[in-house]
Amino acid sequence: MAELKLFRTWSTPFALRVVWALNLKGIQYDTIFEDLSNKSSLLLQYNPIYKKVPVLVHNGKPLVESLLILEYIDETWKQTPLLPEDPSERATARFWAKFGDDKVLLSVWNVFIKQGKDQEEAIVTAQENLGFVERQLTGKKFFNGETIGFVDLAFGWLANLLSVWEEICGVTLIDHEKFPMLSEWIQNFAGAPIIKESWPPRDKLITKYQALREVYTSKEAPK
Repeated sequence: MAELKLFRTWSTPFALRVVWALNLKGIQYDTIFEDLSNKSSLLLQYNPIYKKVPVLVHNGKPLVESLLILEYIDETWKQTPLLPEDPSERATARFWAKFGDDKVLLSVWNVFIKQGKDQEEAIVTAQENLGFVERQLTGKKFFNGETIGFVDLAFGWLANLLSVWEEICGVTLIDHEKFPMLSEWIQNFAGAPIIKESWPPRDKLITKYQALREVYTSKEAPK
């Protein structure tokens, strides 16, 4: 039997992608929870360059970076495919997953950590990026069609962390009027049994990100 271990933290949305992929495919694995303020020697051994989670170790071979891990899982275990068969559709899925990390996540995070005029400018950028994502859902339940796939897992943080950040900073980025398809997707994705069973405790997330926001906003406050 293959040895499969996932190094993660309790809250990181990047490791949740891997958890969901493994669960969707029905793959058994062991979980090692890391404390990133006191990283284990194994984590540093398996990911010596970035020294972060998630790390998936398959028969002693470490895989790092969540989107790359998803592709490895999909190529290694063929059941319940995450990526389409068509090469152009696969490339398109990779593009949107990367766009999510490079543009959407960063712009939404900026809304969370900014204040005043800077936050107003960040909201415009974030909603522009979310508009691109919204249009990818036209006529579809999930980005993958009728079932959860690679792009859905990549954007999974939107179905959980976004509402936590919105609650803390008092800004609503996605509502049904502006983003009806994304709003519907959030409900469909978050409500899927195999997804919702893995969500971290919301109260702990709020406590964590409230403290983080205070750190960022105190740096911007006038002295």
